[in-house]
Amino acid sequence: MENHQSAYREEAYELLAELEISLLELEETPDDEDQIDRVFRAMHTIKGSSAMFGFEEISTFTHEIETVFDLVRSGEIPVTKELVNYSLEARDQIIAMLDASQGEKAVDAKKSDQIINNFKSLAKQTIDHQKTSDDVDTEIDDVDTEIDDVDSNETDVDDEFLPAKKVASYRIRFKPHKKILIDGTEPSQLINEIQELGDTSIIAQTHKIPDLVNLIPENCYISWDIILTTNQGLEAIRDIFIFIEDSCDLSIEMIDDIEDKKLGQILIERKDITSYALLQTLNKQKRLGEILLESKAIEKEQIDSALAEQHHIRNVKEKRNQESQASSIRVDATKLDTLVDLVGELVTVQASLSQKASISEDSELLGLAEQVERLTADLRDTTMGIRMLPISTTFSKFKRLIRDLSNELGKNVVMHTEGGKTELDKKVIERLNDPMVHIIRNCIDHGIETPDIRQNSGKNKTGMISLVAIHSGANVLIKISDDGAGIDPENIRQMALNKGIISSDTELTETETFNLLFAPGFSTAKTISDISGRGVGMDVVKSSIESLRGTIEIQSEIGVGTTITLKLPLTLAIIDGLLVDIGSEFYVIPLSTVEECVELSNEDRKKAKDRNIAWVRGEIVPYIPLREMFDIENPPPSIEQVVIVKIDNTHIGLVVDQIIGEYQTVIKTLGRIYQSAKEFSGATILADGSVALILDVQRLAHLAVSLEQKTLTMN
Repeated sequence: MENHQSAYREEAYELLAELEISLLELEETPDDEDQIDRVFRAMHTIKGSSAMFGFEEISTFTHEIETVFDLVRSGEIPVTKELVNYSLEARDQIIAMLDASQGEKAVDAKKSDQIINNFKSLAKQTIDHQKTSDDVDTEIDDVDTEIDDVDSNETDVDDEFLPAKKVASYRIRFKPHKKILIDGTEPSQLINEIQELGDTSIIAQTHKIPDLVNLIPENCYISWDIILTTNQGLEAIRDIFIFIEDSCDLSIEMIDDIEDKKLGQILIERKDITSYALLQTLNKQKRLGEILLESKAIEKEQIDSALAEQHHIRNVKEKRNQESQASSIRVDATKLDTLVDLVGELVTVQASLSQKASISEDSELLGLAEQVERLTADLRDTTMGIRMLPISTTFSKFKRLIRDLSNELGKNVVMHTEGGKTELDKKVIERLNDPMVHIIRNCIDHGIETPDIRQNSGKNKTGMISLVAIHSGANVLIKISDDGAGIDPENIRQMALNKGIISSDTELTETETFNLLFAPGFSTAKTISDISGRGVGMDVVKSSIESLRGTIEIQSEIGVGTTITLKLPLTLAIIDGLLVDIGSEFYVIPLSTVEECVELSNEDRKKAKDRNIAWVRGEIVPYIPLREMFDIENPPPSIEQVVIVKIDNTHIGLVVDQIIGEYQTVIKTLGRIYQSAKEFSGATILADGSVALILDVQRLAHLAVSLEQKTLTMN
């Protein structure tokens, strides 16, 4: 039962996430019957399954909400903003109940009662225009009784509550596993729920029940074949079995209830007999074609043509069936992380094997090494693909945030999204939520104006926040934009002067000015509120994005709006790097940041008067001599190499002894003893078994800027 309760919680959290999306979409399209049905079905599924697995509090609470939404389905209560507000509160309360079942904060029972009373009060107020309050009470009680009766299989749902939709017939074959009763599941409850959906024909298959001597009372030996005709659709049927899919063999197929099928055709479709077995039986009698030919009622060519058509249609149907079949399994995230770690180890071993094979004269070993390299690359790419999730899983969470904040601030704001199918590593997505919440809150609070100000400026009263995801090589660009007032660079500069972040003679480009927003404690808010203005947030955002090996950039135009662009790697597990050598030690620079590589000779140093700057096609590029930073004592080569990287639209050089070449790196985290070494983001194991440190280019770039400023001050 504990395993089933855990599975229920996981599925319930997913259903509640979908419920939130459906409610927000329903608010925008209140007459959408499909959305109303989705909300009702989600409530109904959560209620039924919670009772099945011992979550009585959730079942009782959700039942009351479902009662009101049944009135919505019947058209007696309209969808209003108030109804959506109450429904979202109910959804949050169910999540609190699920959390409490795992030992977290206890649920406030008074809040649950208040939510229920809100729903009942709303129903009374709505219907009161047509009937007296007493009639409303009676009607709500009647609906309560109806749904209770449906749940206990005493009566069917009244037809008036069913929306007019396309009716279809389905073949359901439900075969519970033997231990399903021990797990606490009652199959008869599921059968009752199926009967609620429409007209049913149910046949219990009892032929596998053993003799009394061999019968184990705790086991389930019965399976059910059900023909259901309903207007609720396939999803409604699947929802009934959503929490026991791993405890049964389930098949649901739509059937043509208009076509008059032969017995043999039905038996084959139900997989009760194979085509071969049926053919063997039928071969004992003459075929229709043979009888027609013997009677000379038709020509052989006509028979062949009809058989060809039959064969063609059969192939088309089989192809469609194969394309429509899809299967998936749920895997614990820790198992997936373990798989990625093992693949990383395999990549390292494969690199060692390839190196050994390359210096060997054994052609057979070299061939095996190449084959292992190809298979390892395929396995690596497939494993990385499994970890990828669409960014829409994150985007959908922010619709509720934008709605609630805009209501709190008295602003009208809508959300627009693009590129939701763009995929990112699941760990990147998990750690991306908090930074994006900070940015969106600032967009609504600082960026979007109030309706009257927008109207006076010639804008639409409703502001817009856009979330756009775009693939860019080995990275993904996420653009968060608003069409608000924009950011005044002069205002930022003045605030920075007042806080002592810059001096009065400091000259800054527009990009550098916007980057001041990321300084700790910096805020342009004139008043402190619960949403913003306390000087925390954007510096945390920048740190969070940089911890993901990403960058953040701000662009803004006064009166037009602001765009914040996040550049993030597709995955955190493996990166393409540039392998370099400094004093016989190896280091890796993330290739996504590298712009170009140039030579640095002693003459170049003299021209720069020993300052850490280089001229690259007329542009001054500050650089960091990594040999000096890492205290490497042996003398440098006469000609060193400068790896130029681009960070925040600024070019920075990293001076190394030698560039080895491109290298795909499996990232290993550094131990606690190296936590103070901020210049490194991890390490990797090379083919010969040696360790190479991965440079944190962001932190090195910040250090380069500070060193340049110190150098210019001294001169």
